[in-house]
Amino acid sequence: MKVGFIQFNPRFGEADRNLETLERLVEAVDADLLVLPELFNTGYLFVNADEVGALSEEIPGGKTTEFLIRLARRKGIHLLGGLAERDGDRFYNSAVLVSPGGYTGKYRKVHLFFEETLWFTPGDGEFPVFDIGSCRLGVMICFDWYFPEAARVLALKGAQVIGHPANLVLPYCQEAMKTRCLENRVFAVTCNRTGTENRDGKSLTYTGKSQVVNFRSEVLLRAGEAEETVGIVAFDPAQALDKAINLHNDLFRDRRPSFYGEIVKTG
Repeated sequence: MKVGFIQFNPRFGEADRNLETLERLVEAVDADLLVLPELFNTGYLFVNADEVGALSEEIPGGKTTEFLIRLARRKGIHLLGGLAERDGDRFYNSAVLVSPGGYTGKYRKVHLFFEETLWFTPGDGEFPVFDIGSCRLGVMICFDWYFPEAARVLALKGAQVIGHPANLVLPYCQEAMKTRCLENRVFAVTCNRTGTENRDGKSLTYTGKSQVVNFRSEVLLRAGEAEETVGIVAFDPAQALDKAINLHNDLFRDRRPSFYGEIVKTG
């Protein structure tokens, strides 16, 4: 399976330009699955609710999803990317998955970060796992990485690969995802963006370093901090089905859920 990421610097509010950049970068790519950044079509640093309303789209049916469907069909590829979703009077930080056959599904970000909490509604569905033929693909978005339960749920639901669109500003995620892969024996593709956004007196600098990590926590491929690049690596996702750590220990068989009740207590 050929899997990778497209790391670039989206321009805020310039959806047409960002889609053109994506199409240019995908053109020469031969892959089964490509992961795009979080909010790749709009940029990230919203400063008011009017911007969120103006730049959000329906999933499916919106301009960006339709564009991705056409691109996936033409290239024979699966694409997973993040965008702002409009659903009635609510807005979600979402990821959409499309295939050569069309729209496959979406995920609404459960763990909102920083000022996202001002603009978006927290995700209202499950962490999804999609059978895309070449693997079972789980999806989470950016700050979800901070919560080990997210990756564990995806692994327990059968994910072999975790697709992880991101706009990372904290310095820890790339290393932490090595642990997420090790503790779940899965592969993960984290696609980050680059650049700095300066808007209305606010500034965010994104850390780049998109990466693919295997089930042993080894980094198979990592981009630089600032480069615009497409990274592709081949691996066998079936390796993630083997949860044996040694002759006597199996990651999932050895779990003791009856002792983990504190994890899900809300009080």
